[in-house]
Amino acid sequence: MTAPLAVVTVTYSSGAYLETFLRSLADASATLPPVVIADNGSDDGAPEAAEERYDNVTLVRTGGNIGYGGAMNRGVAELDPEIEFVAIANPDVEWRPGSLDALLAAAQRWPDAGALGPLIWEPDGSIYPSARRVPDLVSGTGHALLGSVWPSNPWTAAYREDDAEPSERVVGWLSGSCLLVRRSAFDAVGGFDARYFMYMEDVDLGDRLGRAGWQNVYVPHAEIVHTKGHAAGRNPEKMLPAHHQSAYRFQADRNPGPWRAPIRLALRVGLAVRSRVAVRAARRALDRDHRS
Repeated sequence: MTAPLAVVTVTYSSGAYLETFLRSLADASATLPPVVIADNGSDDGAPEAAEERYDNVTLVRTGGNIGYGGAMNRGVAELDPEIEFVAIANPDVEWRPGSLDALLAAAQRWPDAGALGPLIWEPDGSIYPSARRVPDLVSGTGHALLGSVWPSNPWTAAYREDDAEPSERVVGWLSGSCLLVRRSAFDAVGGFDARYFMYMEDVDLGDRLGRAGWQNVYVPHAEIVHTKGHAAGRNPEKMLPAHHQSAYRFQADRNPGPWRAPIRLALRVGLAVRSRVAVRAARRALDRDHRS
């Protein structure tokens, strides 16, 4: 029989994170699922070593760094179409025991769920706000401008659903660092939008699933640990502008038409300025770390 579940991850010189990902996966489900590694041009040998060491791993080379969403789509396309559920996850995820089975059980309770997401722990023991509302123009702008300097501002609090209890519930979107997607729902909306090189592709996916009548369900009793940002931390000059470009694309797509052109122009200019400021700040922080 074809396994109902498979796992897809995207690598880009992920190093030892990938070994932790695969080792911990063995305890995430009673049945070890097949894994597809969609590699975006790693030069560390980790994907090749994983394919050689683990019998359930298949390595697919995308031909270059085509971005997270595009590579995920490529990996999912490699799966047997009879596989009902796909766990989409970053390679720097560490699975907690039983986490995948908990997500699968929730999928049976929520037959209209197109995506289900776990509770995500940060390495320092804090909980990452992975279940959020879809940002509109006002809340998205307020969060972008004030989130880093005034974390408790009302727009960020509303966007992150800081007032919500950690209960199993329908949300606007879920972090793409770890998602269980129903294959029929994922295929119905065309998967990830490959125009998003990195960042916001999960917000876009969750929004499009919701608009298509599917649910995004947060499942906090399924738990993982995510050591986020290793690629972004190494390359702030590339990743931070990509983040801001994705934020612009998301809002521009949802504010079309000639009469909203001034809104799109203001967004483009404001996000470009914020991107330059963020890159300079990240560069200074990296320089300080290298000196210390």
